[in-house]
Amino acid sequence: MFNDKLNIHLRKTKVSDLESLFRFQLDPDANYLAAFTSKDPTNKSAYLEKYTKLLNDPTVNNFTIVVDGIIVGSVAKFVMEGNAEITYWIGKKYWKKGITSYALKHFLAIETTRPIFARVAFDNFGSRRVLEKCGFVKIGTDRGYANARQLEIEEVIYRLDNF
Repeated sequence: MFNDKLNIHLRKTKVSDLESLFRFQLDPDANYLAAFTSKDPTNKSAYLEKYTKLLNDPTVNNFTIVVDGIIVGSVAKFVMEGNAEITYWIGKKYWKKGITSYALKHFLAIETTRPIFARVAFDNFGSRRVLEKCGFVKIGTDRGYANARQLEIEEVIYRLDNF
């Protein structure tokens, strides 16, 4: 899938992509906004082990986002507590360029499980806008421990029934 203007391409994630994707999650600002991250985002071996396993999990649908041949992020569907959920992570230098919205819209055309949910830190307004642009509707809030902030915070829950 391509966007001619931005030359965005989604492709199935490969083990060789994980090195690049790991580096994105080292950014402190990105970690703060994501909030619900691993306990130690600098533990490369734990990251590679976890995500290599996920690439082989049939309930996970993982894509790498590529712009002009450069890996800029990822988008995936996983199952949590019986519900399909989405997650995405874009390298900080690619924020605010429309890449995330474009990639998520196209991912949702591939991943047709519905309903599909998303959770986002209450103050991650950029991510909330992306979800809303893609048709997700806010259905509630919850509280959870955010490793990146070392405290419990509110998260907003979104749901998409149709696309």
